[in-house]
Amino acid sequence: MGKMDEMIVVAPRKHVFHNETLSFQGVASGHEKVATIMNRINRHFSEMRRGNAEEDPAYKQPIPYVVIRRGNEIYSYERLKGGGESRLHQKLSIGFGGHMNAVSSSSFTDMLEANTERELHEELFFDKNKKKAMKTIGLINDDENEVGRVHIGILSVLDLEEDAEVSVRETNQLAGNWITLEDLLTDETYNRLETWSQFVVDILKK
Repeated sequence: MGKMDEMIVVAPRKHVFHNETLSFQGVASGHEKVATIMNRINRHFSEMRRGNAEEDPAYKQPIPYVVIRRGNEIYSYERLKGGGESRLHQKLSIGFGGHMNAVSSSSFTDMLEANTERELHEELFFDKNKKKAMKTIGLINDDENEVGRVHIGILSVLDLEEDAEVSVRETNQLAGNWITLEDLLTDETYNRLETWSQFVVDILKK
């Protein structure tokens, strides 16, 4: 089965954003708005073939997007030419995650946790005993490009102990590195960041 035949979790845009009264561009970090949208996804999610979902802006695909932080450092990665997404080659990102698959629990919260843990395990090596806390801090939406129009990011920060080590699994596709927030804000680095990562850096600097 090709990746576009995978069944993924989606929710109708009209329900997610309550007929656009809750829509936003960038990052929404207000607790009430985030909780409201998460609750609406929980009430209205279903499954759809990924290939169909990618072409249908009437649906939003919720994507766990986890920023890994170690003190003042954030784990970033560069997409190498060996990776599949040619449009993202040599771009930097500070978010880990991916499409969600339905699990046996009917709770969206449980499903989000299970998919987030799976994605982190599939993409990274790190000692789970070094985890301090993981907290959802907002939602990401970018309706200004075709890819963003069909996704909504669930933004979380995973804090690790300051001696924690992290590395990427797919070394032929990704190159990982720790970087300070100050360095992420330099023009040279910031301009290489993927759009969602730029949104997140703008929030973290506040």
